[in-house]
Amino acid sequence: MTVPPATARPYDVLLVEDDIADAMLIQDALTGRGARNLAQVTDGVEALEYLREPANPRPDLIVLDLNMPRMNGREFLAVVKEDADLRTIPVVVLTTSAAPDDVSGAYRHHANAYVTKPVNLEEFEAAVRSIDTFYLDIAVKPPRP
Repeated sequence: MTVPPATARPYDVLLVEDDIADAMLIQDALTGRGARNLAQVTDGVEALEYLREPANPRPDLIVLDLNMPRMNGREFLAVVKEDADLRTIPVVVLTTSAAPDDVSGAYRHHANAYVTKPVNLEEFEAAVRSIDTFYLDIAVKPPRP
């Protein structure tokens, strides 16, 4: 397991997840790997408010559930990917749904990846760590605006 050097800037992750237990598991998996600043909101409305607040750090990654109250993940994804200031932030859908319509709809709205939440705890944590490793340690990110 590779941990970023101590001098590296901590990565900022926005978790859009309304399930408290899943949010805690995701947070544990991310913070266990090193410097990660995790902000968690419970629906798309809160997520947009967070993203549009100048005092908040711009996330390096958004981890998004689809099934949430008020503004669901599908609606949020459509808004983010239409916004010129936000569309370059990678969005990984992490959800319980494996329905073909959900998968194709997420990619139609330009999700960067779609991951179905494994039921097994170890597999769930491994999936989150894999997302973290790829998007925050391996993939080259555009410069911050």
